[in-house]
Amino acid sequence: MATNSEPKASSQAVVLYDGQCRFCIGQISNLRRLDLFHRLRFVSLHEACVAQDYPDLSHEQLMEQMWLVSPKGDRYGGAYALRYLTRFLPALWPLAPAMHLPGLMPFWNWMYRSIAQRRYKIAGRECPDGSCALHAQAPKR
Repeated sequence: MATNSEPKASSQAVVLYDGQCRFCIGQISNLRRLDLFHRLRFVSLHEACVAQDYPDLSHEQLMEQMWLVSPKGDRYGGAYALRYLTRFLPALWPLAPAMHLPGLMPFWNWMYRSIAQRRYKIAGRECPDGSCALHAQAPKR
């Protein structure tokens, strides 16, 4: 599920995530620790620059899943972003075989969507700005 657009002049991949979600922030914190060579740049989808820098990604798409923009400009969403990270970050290399087994992406997509749709419930509903309660409604179908 990669899409290509104009490449950014950078050797870093960009991870676009929900910066108002405690669960997401926790997972990004884990990725920061695993990114020993600082190959990733993390940007909350709520920052103004996201709409300008990535106009091909709608707010709805950004809210549904994490997105990774490769140094070449390719876009990977959800489980495909995680699969990309297993090749990009040496600390995640042990997970790469499981993410690349033929025929398993439907399972990984289902798993990712299941967690992403419930991320506000998983993290709890007590966010300082009230966003957890707002998004903790029943997941869209």
